[in-house]
This record gives sequence, structure tokens and C-alpha cells, in this order.
Amino acid sequence: MDLGAAAAGGGMGVDLMSWYMDIPVISRVYLTGAFLTTAACAVDIVTPFSLYFNWDLIFTEGQVWRLITSYLFFGVFSIDFLFHMYFLVRYCRLLEEVDFRGRTANFVMMLLFGIGCMTMVASYTGVRFLGSALTFMMLYVWGRRNDDVKMSFLGFFTFHAPYLPYVMLTFSVLMGNSVTIDLIGIAVGHCYYFLEYVYPKLAEIREWRIRRLLEPPAVLHWLCGSYDEPQQQPQQQHVH
Repeated sequence: MDLGAAAAGGGMGVDLMSWYMDIPVISRVYLTGAFLTTAACAVDIVTPFSLYFNWDLIFTEGQVWRLITSYLFFGVFSIDFLFHMYFLVRYCRLLEEVDFRGRTANFVMMLLFGIGCMTMVASYTGVRFLGSALTFMMLYVWGRRNDDVKMSFLGFFTFHAPYLPYVMLTFSVLMGNSVTIDLIGIAVGHCYYFLEYVYPKLAEIREWRIRRLLEPPAVLHWLCGSYDEPQQQPQQQHVH
């Protein structure tokens, strides 16, 4: 037995686990859910027919799990699946680690906003699986928040980060794929960016009463461990 090879293999396992555990909690949960859902379909534990989004089955037959599973299934194990996992981990992680650092509740609120909007749109567009749309939304928000970052596509040309969703959209068109899901993600991402980053500044300048529309509720802060109870003012004792 080659102990050196075994030790190297063990080191790789430790490094992989360290990489996995270094992923922020929300991104790690999403990645794990997507991987396990695809693995369950690969070994025929479940079938994609029980996962896809269907308005009638959800609200008539009570199959409410489809509201979640339609965002977890990215297709069978393939190059396309790895491609989606790369973008999911990279940009979901970058958002959670940088833009939403210390604001887990706000990050969850972004995901809930995206899921809610995409679910409503999917009921009219006939889209069955929405994970790619949610990934495109996060990619759009990250690009708008990092407009000075330069990127390269396959080494052919460079562009700034806000154009990344449109570069990927063009690539999908050239590959002959449907762009409906990508457009849904871009549209919802644009709505979220406006409500979260543009509207508060506009409301402050115009002195509107409601300054923020996407502030997470207290229960979400509590679940994410970021709830601060209001401090009670100490009662003054009166000396008679």
C-alpha cells in the first residue's frame, strides 16, 4: 500500500471538506440541496416529474414541496450541471461573503423575493425549473454591485461585471438554448436591485415616509441570529 498516496488522498479529502465548510451557511445549504436533489434523481430515488413547478399540482393537489424543489434541480449530472454549480457557488458565495456580510437576513430576504417573483412569473410562462433563473438573478445583482470589476469570457474579450448576465444570455442563444429562464432572472434581479439599492436613496432625497421596502421582518432576523432586542431605558428612581 502506498502510504504517500493514501496521505495525499486524505489531504485532498480534508481540503475538499475545508472548502465546503468555508462556504457561507446559506450558500452551503443551497449547494447541498441542489447536489442532493440531482443525486437522488440520478439513482432513481425521486423523479424530476415530482419536482417541477406546476401551479395546479401545488395549489390544488397540495404538492407544496414543488415550490422548493423546482429551484433545486439543475438537470442530470453533466457538464451543464457542473457549469450551473460553478456559477451558483461562485456568485451566491460572493454576495453572501461581501455584499451581505453580517446581513444574513437581508440575503435570505433577497432569495425569498426572487423565489416569490419567479414563482408568479412561472405560472404564466410555463417554466418548469427555476434554479437557473435564481442563479441569473444573483449574477445580475453581483454585477451591478461590482461595476468596476473587469472580466474575460473564454479569453476572447473583456467586459465589466454588469454586462456578465448579457454575455451569458448571448452565449445561451448561440448554444441554441431558450432564453426565457435567463430573462426572468435578469428582470427579477433588476427589480430587486432597484428596490434594495436605488429606491432607499431616492426616498431619502425626496423625503418619502417609507425609506425601505425590502427590510427583513423581525422573525427573519431572529431566525438568522441577527435580531437585536430594543434596549429598555432604565427607570429612574425618585427619591422622596
